[in-house]
Amino acid sequence: MAPVGEGPRRAELIAALSLAIDLGLGQPMEHMLRSALIATRIAERMGLSSEQRAVVFYASLVSWIECHADSHELTRLFGDDIAFRADTYTVDMTGLPFLRLLMSHVGRGLPHAERGLRAAAFLFTARRQMSELIRSHCGSAGVLSDRIGLDPRVSSMLAFTFERWDGAGLPAGTRGDAIPVEMHIVHLADIAEVHLRTGGPAHAVAVAHTRSGTQFCPRVVRAFDEAAAEITEDVLDQDAWGAALAQAPDRHRTLNRDELDELLRAMADFVDLKCPFLLGHSRNVSDLAATAGRHQSLPPAEIELLYRAGLVHGLGRMGVPNQIWEKPGPLTTSEWERVRLYPYLTGRILSRVGGLESVVALATTHRERLDGSGYPAGIRAADLNTTARLLAAAETYQRLREPRPHRQALTAEHAAARMRRDAGAGRFDTEAVEAVLAAAGHRTKRRAPWPAGLTGREVEVLRLLALGRSNRQIATELTITPKTTRNHLEHLYTKLGVHNRTQAGLAAIDLGLSQ
Repeated sequence: MAPVGEGPRRAELIAALSLAIDLGLGQPMEHMLRSALIATRIAERMGLSSEQRAVVFYASLVSWIECHADSHELTRLFGDDIAFRADTYTVDMTGLPFLRLLMSHVGRGLPHAERGLRAAAFLFTARRQMSELIRSHCGSAGVLSDRIGLDPRVSSMLAFTFERWDGAGLPAGTRGDAIPVEMHIVHLADIAEVHLRTGGPAHAVAVAHTRSGTQFCPRVVRAFDEAAAEITEDVLDQDAWGAALAQAPDRHRTLNRDELDELLRAMADFVDLKCPFLLGHSRNVSDLAATAGRHQSLPPAEIELLYRAGLVHGLGRMGVPNQIWEKPGPLTTSEWERVRLYPYLTGRILSRVGGLESVVALATTHRERLDGSGYPAGIRAADLNTTARLLAAAETYQRLREPRPHRQALTAEHAAARMRRDAGAGRFDTEAVEAVLAAAGHRTKRRAPWPAGLTGREVEVLRLLALGRSNRQIATELTITPKTTRNHLEHLYTKLGVHNRTQAGLAAIDLGLSQ
């Protein structure tokens, strides 16, 4: 946790980003953190300098930062992009075993005849297609590394993510010591973690030996072998988050507001690269939600909260295959279950970053609905405050304005009409919808005033009071101070002509404001 008064730590945010990368690789969360721990121990064993160990640490965390950007292309070739990446850890990525793996995934999910045609065509173009994907991957990975503020040396390492000791890698076929030793260590640690987890230390060492001189640098394999017990000790048993972050060279560095927003924008762009139709989605949601908050005259802290939650709301998308996101027809029940999980995964990814608790709590509610029909938790109106209602409306409006595989983008007028219909049906808050539409440039409908002259904020306070919330609980849920809560209560007592909480609760029921 960040100390009181300080912003989130950069190392924690990059560690959280690595959890999202894990999902895209089809690995359990903390795979990259454990890989970084193994890598830094190997680097120390080999006598690398502190500067080199710092490069090894961050290159381990983000070496696959761009893996999801080729998800669209991988899905066209291999079906489930996440399952394909997970399977690549089971073989040395060259020669006949790798070719058999590729062919086993080509055209998955297609009719048998069409799959056969795809496989035949792929045989003639496999290396070219994979080379193009990897060249794009490496270039974009370096850009994202720079965007999240990492040392330029980390960015330069990422050009070698798919290269091999024997020169059989891609995209340039770089070999041997022309690949920096830091990246040789990252290559081994990434694979070693998987085989350590699935087969134990002896199995991890055996895999390293099998690939020594081909995929892996013999010198790195030797260092790993000679101290395997020490290097792998407690890797699977201890808290990977804490253990890995203890190795972060800048683990105490906190971010100021501008630095935090820039890093969150980079994370937004990172996840939006997963699907072609998502490009710019998170930034647009963020801007729209914050502008809608200004239309509702929210305090600056709540507008900032909306902006940041809008940026990171979609991180959990990484855990859902593009085969589902890009499906042109109706989803199956099991596919829907995976989709409904992604806001929860957003929370899991960011839950241990100190100083972002309120952002995470808000971001995970963006698919919830007032009538309880949303997901992942089916939260109802009483537990969705103003910021949650605005974020849900902003995300939905922006999504409707974008094309999806199963529909074209809605015009601004059709999207507004759809939002208003859903608000009328009780799924969205009418005020939130009108604020979002105003932020998007629509003429808005003036809502009939609340009864008894209550303001929208006073109605929120009254609804929570009627549910038995204490002043402190009301302040926490609405992200306001206890003093502001007391002021709202005094004003609404006066307007309702009541003298205590019980009378106010009864008045809320009489006015139809208890839900």
